[in-house]
Amino acid sequence: MVGQTTHITLLQRLASGRDADPGSWADFCGRYGDLIRGYARRRGLQPADCDDVVQDVLMALTRTLPGFEYDPRKGRFRAYLHAMVCHAIHRRSFQKRGEKPLAEGAASFLSDGADGDEPWETEWRQHHLRLAMCTIDSEFNATDRAAFEGYAIEGREAGAVAEELELSVGQVYQAKSRILRRLAQVIQLQVEEEG
Repeated sequence: MVGQTTHITLLQRLASGRDADPGSWADFCGRYGDLIRGYARRRGLQPADCDDVVQDVLMALTRTLPGFEYDPRKGRFRAYLHAMVCHAIHRRSFQKRGEKPLAEGAASFLSDGADGDEPWETEWRQHHLRLAMCTIDSEFNATDRAAFEGYAIEGREAGAVAEELELSVGQVYQAKSRILRRLAQVIQLQVEEEG
């Protein structure tokens, strides 16, 4: 479901306001939920609070997206989403402490969340890898995926992976090469699409 809609068409469906079907929100959550949760976790929130941040972001988007027209010349959706997530985390952290958020506190929190925000960048890269792996799962057979996972992801010896899967070492190398090449293509397309 995640890879079946483009980023722009998904935003257009959500921007239709009351006409946005529940499936569009499910697509959005499927596409960006883990990214938001992962970033909130990196910012020190507990798992339940991370889920609350996802809900807070979805609620904020239901208020701001109706009538929204995506124009990549005005900025990237990635930066817009990052700001929304930072605001939600900031509000949640003040709420947990029983304080009212101050404008200065929000500004300092967000300044730490600018483009150089390493936790956001790490989550963004992992987000694209997760999405791309859905494509890999649908395009490659189980044996190639197992060879790739064992050798490239888990870092096991090619010979051990080959023996376990009853393949030649060359087949393990080929599976890794084909899947890495395809991952690079898919991730490049995803990044270009999101602007």
